[in-house]
Amino acid sequence: MDVSILTWALIIGIILALLALDLLTFSRKPHEVSFGEAAGWSVFYIAVAVAFGIWVWWSAGSVYGTEYFAAYLVEKSLSVDNVFVFAIILTQFAVPSIYQQRVLLIGVILALVFRPVFIAVGAAALAYFAFTFVIFGAILIWTGIGLMRHWKEDPDPSDNFLVKIVKRRLPYTDSYHGTKLFVKENGVRLITPMFIVMIAIASTDLLFALDSIPATFGVTQEPFLVFSVNAFALLGLRALYFLMKGLLDRLIFLSLGLAFILIFIGIKLMLLFGYETFGSVVPKIETGVSLIVIAGILVVAIVASLIVSKKDPTAKAHAGRVTAKKKDKKTPSTGE
Repeated sequence: MDVSILTWALIIGIILALLALDLLTFSRKPHEVSFGEAAGWSVFYIAVAVAFGIWVWWSAGSVYGTEYFAAYLVEKSLSVDNVFVFAIILTQFAVPSIYQQRVLLIGVILALVFRPVFIAVGAAALAYFAFTFVIFGAILIWTGIGLMRHWKEDPDPSDNFLVKIVKRRLPYTDSYHGTKLFVKENGVRLITPMFIVMIAIASTDLLFALDSIPATFGVTQEPFLVFSVNAFALLGLRALYFLMKGLLDRLIFLSLGLAFILIFIGIKLMLLFGYETFGSVVPKIETGVSLIVIAGILVVAIVASLIVSKKDPTAKAHAGRVTAKKKDKKTPSTGE
């Protein structure tokens, strides 16, 4: 795909303009986000992403257009899992509802800054080292199998390595002080729970990038498309959170569906390496087929979730984990 510097400048300009619009409207003042407000912004961001995809289809052809929409569907579905984990973090740290959208906004901005680095590294690796397809595929298959095994569990934000280091090394207060990250108490500078939440959100998103970016490269190897779908999915992430906050518990099989999607894309990447190395003796999964399979898995997972949650109101969805939860160490008995 031949992308000029002007086109790159255009997409970056669109992203910055959307962020500025968000800061001046949606996030101007801390407030509780209503369902209607979240729905409106979700529709807006999806419409922008779809319009951009139509432009890609028109200007670059149906092949790249199909790749864009398949990649966007993958990113959007993985974003729902992000939403699950964000909900757990915000709940566990008891973030006041009026500040939640500000926390997520900073998380999105940090992700928009760091993800291009991952994308650039991934694109360079794929261009100069074809075996990267196998490495990315193995990562996705391993992640998918782990998520499949622990899809009924939730991650524990207190296990976050960076959060542990921050709380161990820096003095902190347990009280929120609005959106302040630092406060002074008795002459001592302390970090607030808001700072710890920011660390948890940002580091969690970086971990998600290790899965989402290889998954997107599994659908398209065009860095421009990978960057675009990541940016549009991230921009709509906060609105998606407030839109789905009340529905998350009902999406019982979503994490299981995402596990199948990751495994499918991982296999696709490995087959792609085999196809490019050994030729047509190894089958190649076309992008159109990928789009149908991914959409089909999502539809089945969502419909099955809604049916089960209707029959059993006590059934609850979980974000899923890749690895087993660490068991608490038992205190040795003293014999008393």
